[in-house]
Amino acid sequence: MNLNSSKILSRESLKEQLILLKNDARKIVFTNGCFDILHAGHVDYLTRAKLHGDVLVIGVNSDSSVRLLNKGDNRPVNPEQARAFVLSGLSSVDFVTIFDEQTPVELIKFLQPDCHVKGGDYKKEELPEYAVIKAYGGDVIIEGFVPGFSTTSILEKLK
Repeated sequence: MNLNSSKILSRESLKEQLILLKNDARKIVFTNGCFDILHAGHVDYLTRAKLHGDVLVIGVNSDSSVRLLNKGDNRPVNPEQARAFVLSGLSSVDFVTIFDEQTPVELIKFLQPDCHVKGGDYKKEELPEYAVIKAYGGDVIIEGFVPGFSTTSILEKLK
């Protein structure tokens, strides 16, 4: 099976695409996550994230990055290329890139999206990426969770 997609780019290729899109006055929205087992909550969240701009970019935690987040011994369930491929199949998603760091700070510094969307109960000022985004004039938006959907709860049900 071929897990390649024209939507999955290296950060350097993605930066080139985003420069062209910004030159066309397109608003770039960025979000990130593991997206280990894609579920309805993810799809709803990504659909809402896309509403904040013209182009939705997803930074996917690499397998080594997921392990740094201490999500459990058996995580990620799906390898990074498979997770990126599944996300690239969603109509709301324009581009996907994989990053190795524990947080998306370096990727955000490099890409400089107009808007960074996070889901959940975060306080945006407490996010490690907040200061970086505000420093170049970007915006941070928190979208709520869809109750009852999480990868952790799916894995618990499977046990």
